Amino acid sequence: YLAVWTLVGMVLFHVTGNLWSDYFDFKKKVDDTDTFGATSITSGQFQASEIRNFAIGMLVVSVLSGVGILLCTGLPILWIGLAGAVCMLLYPLLKYNALGDLDILMTFAFLPTIGTSYAITGVIDWSVLYVALPIGLITDAILHSNNTRDMITDKQAGIITMAMCMGKKSAAWLYGFEVTYPAIWVGAMVVGGIFSWPTLLVVLTIPMSSKCAKTMLEGYNDTNTIAALDMRTAQLQTAFSLLLSVGFVVSNFIA
Repeated sequence: YLAVWTLVGMVLFHVTGNLWSDYFDFKKKVDDTDTFGATSITSGQFQASEIRNFAIGMLVVSVLSGVGILLCTGLPILWIGLAGAVCMLLYPLLKYNALGDLDILMTFAFLPTIGTSYAITGVIDWSVLYVALPIGLITDAILHSNNTRDMITDKQAGIITMAMCMGKKSAAWLYGFEVTYPAIWVGAMVVGGIFSWPTLLVVLTIPMSSKCAKTMLEGYNDTNTIAALDMRTAQLQTAFSLLLSVGFVVSNFIA
């Protein structure tokens, strides 16, 4: 039950982070009526204060859920949860200063994987980062595709992203790496005996990742061409994660 509880907690936490980011992106003019960003506020559907208050409310619920998990497990969950909360709250500031990609890897890849593993086993197992890395790279690719697409409007808003620091071409190549390398990583883990062979199911996502990479590498100078690449990257992440999970489940039955 702790696995399910932790999953629900992470979903709540993720929602909180998205709302928090949407609020500050609007206030900073990163998201406006002439940008490709979130439209929940810019469309007039919600007031900025409503999104802010919703984020605070979700944060309270997320914290209460984390306290419950803490009481059922041990002190390490407290430090992992606090680190995640700090990364989430500081995300807008870090994003506006070229550190958003690193924050995403920590908040939605490394920390939750270690925390979930501890909640279930009662042991800090650093080897779970082998699983966190490929999924984290695709997660970051969602943000990176947005930042590559939004370089002009982000500059107008007065923020600095890693994509801006790299330039369009280099940023496009980094995106290509982030979506194609995870399948290679899993293959290397299988060859090294760390993952079992059923996890190679993720190779089924190679056509998706290749198309995403091709779109970015050929269209990074055309904002409209890569406008919906974040959604396609999210679909890739879903497919990759599900297939990797199925691979691990199957592995338990053939071990």
